[in-house]
Amino acid sequence: MIDVRRAADRYEGGDRAAGITTRHAFSFGQFYDPDNIRFGPLLACNEERLVPGAGFDEHPHSQTEIVTWVVEGELTHKGSTTGESSLVRAGDLQRLSAGSGARHVERNDSAEPLRFVQMWLAPLASGGEPSYELVRGIGNGTPYEVPAAGAVLRVLRPGAGERIPVPAAERVYLHVVRGDLRLDGEELGPGDSARITGEPDLEIVAGSPGELLLWELP
Repeated sequence: MIDVRRAADRYEGGDRAAGITTRHAFSFGQFYDPDNIRFGPLLACNEERLVPGAGFDEHPHSQTEIVTWVVEGELTHKGSTTGESSLVRAGDLQRLSAGSGARHVERNDSAEPLRFVQMWLAPLASGGEPSYELVRGIGNGTPYEVPAAGAVLRVLRPGAGERIPVPAAERVYLHVVRGDLRLDGEELGPGDSARITGEPDLEIVAGSPGELLLWELP
C-alpha cells in the first residue's frame, strides 16, 4: 500500500505573528484527525520556518524521540535537562531523546531565515534518562539509527535520473525536502510524502537533483 500525502494538505500551524510557520503531516496540537494520528512509531513530521529572532521558548517533552533535520539556516538549541548548547546548521542532524522528561529551547538567533524538518517518534518502552546527539554533515544515505524507536533514517541527495531502491522494511515513510521524484507512477515534489506498507521492490526515480528523508519503521 502506498499512501501519498500532498504538501498542500498539511495542517497549518505555528504562530505567524511570532514569525513561526509550521506545516504538520499528522494530527498535532489543535489539529486533530482521528484517522491521521501516526504511522508506526512516527507521530509527527513538521516543516518549520522561523524568521530571524523567532523561536520556541523553554518547553517540556517526555516519552518522545525528536529528530531534527536543518534544511536552511542555523538552529540554536539549548537543553535545560541535558545541558547542551548547540548550533545546528544546514546538513546537520539532531536527536533529543526525551525519556522520562526533558526541557529545551529552540530558536533562530541568526540574521537569516531558518527552515527545518522535525520528526517525533514514540519509543518502544517508556521511561529512561534523556539524552542528546548532534551529527555534523551526515553523509548521503548514511543510516542513522534511533534504537529507542526501532527506526532508521537516511538522508538521500539523488542526482537527476538517479534510481534509489526503497528499503524492504515493514513500513517506510518518505518526505521530500527539495526536488522532484517519481514513486510507482506518482510524481512527488517538495513537502509531499508517502507512507509505504508491505510494498517490496519499489524504487524512487529522481526527476531533478533533490533531497529526501527516508524512514525505515517497525
